[in-house]
Amino acid sequence: MSDQPERTRTFSWQDPMVGAQAALTMSGLEYLQAMGRGDIPIPPIMAMLNIDEMQAEAGNVTFSVVPAEYHYNPIGVVHGGLAATLCDSAMACAVHSMLSAGVAYTTLELKINYVRPITASTGRVACTGTVIHSGSRVATAEARLVDAAGKLYAHATTTCLILKG
Repeated sequence: MSDQPERTRTFSWQDPMVGAQAALTMSGLEYLQAMGRGDIPIPPIMAMLNIDEMQAEAGNVTFSVVPAEYHYNPIGVVHGGLAATLCDSAMACAVHSMLSAGVAYTTLELKINYVRPITASTGRVACTGTVIHSGSRVATAEARLVDAAGKLYAHATTTCLILKG
């Protein structure tokens, strides 16, 4: 057992099913913009990771976060799962922004390239997902995770399956 002082962190979230139900009645872009305004609760994963900024337009979604010590892995840098979650979320939501009300999607494949480590001293990072192709059954997207100066930390691609009623 370590003799280091223990650190704690708490967070709260709202019922995720409120947003899930709203998604059935709004276009993807309307839904994401409502979430960005705070009209619909953010998903619990965003609260847990402290992803605190979101912007959405048709075919493009950006999430950002300030990396912190609680994001660290055992070797003292931000866990790759944070970058993967940001990329997956930005790309999938970019696909969602192109969908009509009641049309769902799911990630079929995710490929991420880590370019350099992220630490708490990196400062705010932003991940923008952009749709490459939006078809009737399959969509593809790409993402770039950069710091405030535009330095690249990771990039990714995805394939999503479009699920129509």
